[in-house]
Amino acid sequence: MRIRFVTASTLSCALITCGLRAQSGVKITLDQAIQMALRHNHTLLAARTTVQQSHAQEITANLRPNPTAFVNWAYLPLYKPEEGYLSYLHDATEGDMGVSYTIERGNKRFHRVQAAKDATDVARSQVADNERTVTSQVATLFINAQLADSTIEFARQNLKSFQNTVSIGESQFKGGAISENDYLKIKLQLLQFETDDQQARLAKVQSLSDLRQQLGYESVPADYDVIGSFEYNPKILTLAELQEAALRNRPDLRAAQQSVNAAISQYSLAKANGKQDFSLSTNYAHTAGVNAMTFGWSIPLPIFDRNQGEIARSNYAITQAREQETATRGQVMTDVKDAYEALLTADKIARFYTTGYLDISQKNRDISEYAYGRGATSLLDFLDAERSYRATQLSYRQAVAAYLQALEQVRLSAGVRSMP
Repeated sequence: MRIRFVTASTLSCALITCGLRAQSGVKITLDQAIQMALRHNHTLLAARTTVQQSHAQEITANLRPNPTAFVNWAYLPLYKPEEGYLSYLHDATEGDMGVSYTIERGNKRFHRVQAAKDATDVARSQVADNERTVTSQVATLFINAQLADSTIEFARQNLKSFQNTVSIGESQFKGGAISENDYLKIKLQLLQFETDDQQARLAKVQSLSDLRQQLGYESVPADYDVIGSFEYNPKILTLAELQEAALRNRPDLRAAQQSVNAAISQYSLAKANGKQDFSLSTNYAHTAGVNAMTFGWSIPLPIFDRNQGEIARSNYAITQAREQETATRGQVMTDVKDAYEALLTADKIARFYTTGYLDISQKNRDISEYAYGRGATSLLDFLDAERSYRATQLSYRQAVAAYLQALEQVRLSAGVRSMP
């Protein structure tokens, strides 16, 4: 049932992907983007083969030694013997055939298989860590595209609104209500809105292009787009919960812990390889008309080579692996701490805007526009209010993006998508 479910899920995803390729102008959500990247990112697909390669090495480790067969026939004549071939072959030649087999000592095959399995576990965790990194990269690029999209929408609305101001200024200039210099100042302000629009469009094109590479270049059409909420929604998280989640779920920490087991397995294998294997052999011999059987037993004498160097090296490797595990554990805690503090800072900055500054900039602009239209304020005051409004709105969108990216960094550091 599990195999059927996995197969059905894979088939469903393949059908969705084919549908996306066939459609034009499709829009994908963040969850869809992550799932597509996990299935089609070529860097991940290449990394997953390391697990398959390690499985193949398990097969190699489990193999037994091959038996050796040998045959020889000695003293064959170069010329026809006087007594004839048959008599000469029976009485004067020597023939041998036999088989030998090496018996492994020290339970070597078991230790080889265990070392290979431990290496597979490490490879599997390393691939999971690659998936974690790719997921974070996809989310970051997705948020960048959303930021660009939001900036484009704001620039479009602001440009349309300010174009009305330019039209009013042009009418006032033609009617003699304002000077040419004031009218030109208004037109110059329009340049900034047009520049914002073009820069945002470029940022979105580049973000979508980079995101497409992460998704698998051929998995989405060229004119695809992203869709989803781009809003500031504060979350209540605690550092202790995040650190606990990271210690449970971070695949790089799990790989470091499994590397200790792998190092211990290599040490056990090195000690097993220090045991000398012996060989058993038997052969049938026909010599000068006599038939005989021979049995043999041989073993190297461990006088010089007892695999001392590899045993010592693998023992030091255990210490190395344990130190690396400790360093990785500390790095995990540091990553969570840094990401959590960055999230708190991003949250505070976003709150500055939502708790008053957005409303203040909007009211300041509306009042200045109303007063300028009735001659109650100067052009410079109106343009300054317009610039402040534009800068505040753009900064707020960047603050939202920074908060969402900080949240993704927290997910990356904790090793989970769903927050505790």
